This record gives sequence, structure tokens and C-alpha cells, in this order.
Amino acid sequence: MPETFRLPSAIAAALLQQARASPTEEICGLIAADARGVTRYFPIANVAADRIRRFELDPKGQIDALREMRRRGEELKAIYHSHPRGPAEPSRLDIERHEYPEAICLVIALDPPALRAFRIRDKRPQEVVLT
Repeated sequence: MPETFRLPSAIAAALLQQARASPTEEICGLIAADARGVTRYFPIANVAADRIRRFELDPKGQIDALREMRRRGEELKAIYHSHPRGPAEPSRLDIERHEYPEAICLVIALDPPALRAFRIRDKRPQEVVLT
């Protein structure tokens, strides 16, 4: 049975809106969950030198978000980013740089609008059913 990832529709809509607001540069952030499921998302600045083709979470923003999750009894559930001109699937670089194997990699595409989820372990992406 394939793995599933339940993303509340309000959060999915907010992530698509965030990506649409930055149509030429990748956006990125973290998604938190508790025992009941996904609770919220943390937009984090993309500090990559080439934000058109890559994302790099701002270290301070990432640390602050992880601290807030810990404070609230939440855990990191997913890392999201957009591909303004590419498909909703992890790029070779996304796969190489994915450092949290327990976190879902959520990719947002704009043309056509799409959200897809992947589990990346041992540099191999496996699609997760997004509900």
C-alpha cells in the first residue's frame, strides 16, 4: 500500500498562493505536524545564489521554525519548495541535497499548478499519495 500524506486544503491553497506570488523565484519552507496531523507551515526565505533554479532555506529561519515546532510539541513533517518553470517533481539537485529522510519533499509547480509529495531516501525519490 502506498504511503499517503494528508495536507489540509487551506495549507495547500496557501502554498500555491505563496508560489504564485513569486512566479520567477523558488519559494521554500517547512511544514509542521503533531499527533493529529499537519498543523501549519513556515515560509522561509530562499537564500540560494540562484533562486530561479534552486532553493536554500535561510539558516536562521529554519532554526527558528524548528525551535517553534519543538516548543509546541510538533515535528518536521515536510520541506516544501516551488519550481516556477519546472514540473512538480524533485530535481537531481533536490534529491542530492535532501538532508531529512523522514521529511516529505513537497514540490509545487505553477504551469500547470500542481502539488506533489515524495519520500527521498538513499538518494531515491518515491512518490507519496497526496490527499
